[in-house]
Amino acid sequence: MKRENLEADCSNCAALCCVVFAFDQSESFAIDKAAGEVCPNLDDCGQCTVFADRTTLGFKGCIAYDCYGAGQRVTQEVFQGRSWRQDPRLMVPMGAALSVLRRIHEQLMLLRTAADLPLDAAEHSQAKDLTRTLTPRPAGRKPACRCFR
Repeated sequence: MKRENLEADCSNCAALCCVVFAFDQSESFAIDKAAGEVCPNLDDCGQCTVFADRTTLGFKGCIAYDCYGAGQRVTQEVFQGRSWRQDPRLMVPMGAALSVLRRIHEQLMLLRTAADLPLDAAEHSQAKDLTRTLTPRPAGRKPACRCFR
């Protein structure tokens, strides 16, 4: 069974979290931003212009967010390195894929944490079964659905 990388790698993502999600001005975000709107702090190369100063500039929510590696999987695996930047029509399907994969990766992270708990054999077995269910098929096998391609 393939063990998914659940660590975010922003260098292999298309800055999806900076575009897909909405946020309201609050103690976590200094501005309002609508879903699908490019964050004004994102430059033309997909880099955050306030990254080093996010806390002092009021973007603690950006620091707290973790995609658990879903962003780079969407960009590199699902969309084979393509991005909404080169093809704006990809914005909606990439956002939908991120929303789904992030939840899956979050569940995988919880299951990894559960593996360290004092569970009985049946519970460990159930956790392994759930992990298998959430882990994609090996490369080379056709997916059941080609929704995002």
